[in-house]
Amino acid sequence: MFENVDLMTAIITPFNKSGEIDYNSLEKLTNHLLDTGSRGFVIGGTTGETPTLTHDEKLELYKKFAVIVNKRVPVIAGTGSNNTKETINFTQEVEKIEGIDAALVVVPYYNKPNQRCMQAHFKAVADNTNIPIVIYNIPGRTGVSMDKETIVELSKNPSIVGVKQCNPIEDIEYLVEHVSDEFAIYTGEDAQTMAAKSMGANGVISVASHVYGIQMRHLLDSLEQGQVKSAAKLQRFLTPKMNALFMYPSPSPVKAVLNAQGFAVGDCRLPILSLNDSEKQSLAKALNLHEDALMHKLSLELGD
Repeated sequence: MFENVDLMTAIITPFNKSGEIDYNSLEKLTNHLLDTGSRGFVIGGTTGETPTLTHDEKLELYKKFAVIVNKRVPVIAGTGSNNTKETINFTQEVEKIEGIDAALVVVPYYNKPNQRCMQAHFKAVADNTNIPIVIYNIPGRTGVSMDKETIVELSKNPSIVGVKQCNPIEDIEYLVEHVSDEFAIYTGEDAQTMAAKSMGANGVISVASHVYGIQMRHLLDSLEQGQVKSAAKLQRFLTPKMNALFMYPSPSPVKAVLNAQGFAVGDCRLPILSLNDSEKQSLAKALNLHEDALMHKLSLELGD
């Protein structure tokens, strides 16, 4: 499923002026991302503002996104929550959508489960659904971290096919060494792109690829061709920009840039606010955008 899929975009959810999902904008952005190097997508992840979407909105989003992608690349859909039964039920609904290839299931948040509880949660989801499961380990948002040994143990379940790992690079090194070649390993940290791929991971599930897809495509292609110096130069160029896209609560920075580029992806939903003018200026400076174009671009409001 994930062979040669090294760059996946965790795609944002565009909203129109009424605050509803804007599918025309989503289609335009999806095709742009495919044209600039993405080889797969996560829909309904953190960057997609999933916690603010209703059950019905998520189902409609996944169905329409599957039609937009039309099996051109793999699609992973977020189905996880901190309620195991609810996660199973929703995953069972999503697995019926043609064009959704796997479910992204996050480590339960807020409840603070230990490693034994995490194993039981993921085993229950995997054993009661019929779609491949990708574990999402993001301790900065869940409040708990899944140990690398726990991931190795879960990788033995045939229904659990991969992990999106947001932990130090040393954990990815360990996973590459201890799981089967069929188990997909993706970093969820853009700045780890080169390091993770070099260590044997499949690649990155990225936010920065919304804006820097061409450069990330060149980086990964250069690395594949053994052009390590070229890849390293691109990574050094990209790392501060990748970090800048998280200088305010995500996805507000990447949405601000996309709006400035004319994609009309709209505002964020509360509790995340879109960037104000001062924040846009700070972001533009951090991204080294030309000062003369600053207010013309980053202060644009949706529809202006």
